[in-house]
Amino acid sequence: MTKKRAGGLRAIGAESARATAPIRRKRGFFEASVFSDWHDIVGEDLARQCVPMRLVRGPEGEGGTLHVRVTGPLALELQHLEPQVIERINSYYGYRAVAGLRLHQGPIIVPERRQAAETVRADPSDMAQLDANLATVDDPELRRALRAFGESVLARNKPDNSG
Repeated sequence: MTKKRAGGLRAIGAESARATAPIRRKRGFFEASVFSDWHDIVGEDLARQCVPMRLVRGPEGEGGTLHVRVTGPLALELQHLEPQVIERINSYYGYRAVAGLRLHQGPIIVPERRQAAETVRADPSDMAQLDANLATVDDPELRRALRAFGESVLARNKPDNSG
């Protein structure tokens, strides 16, 4: 008959990341995401004063050298922080993507991160009607999800919200 799998069900995201890691390393998907995720990897303070330029991959796609453009005052500090930055990058990606940094001093232009748009709220009377309609839903998680969805729809369709 059928064998029961030990460990039960697992999230497909966890399995797919492990299964595609060799392909991503070989094909260089890391290179594109290090630029887009730089703020999340190194933090706001460092990201304002340094930007990744390119990655020279090491053998087998691992342990490459990341070239980073850095403002003059931060160069010495970043040289001392190199082990921590490399550790952050590698832990972010889950494998040894970078073995070293190569610093290039010079001016940088960091695009401003977009601030979150001001949230538009639905009318309280509409929300009261929504809560009354959702009172019959027994599952609290489903009720919460439907309320959040309903609130976003009501806020978007608000008469004075033309955007």
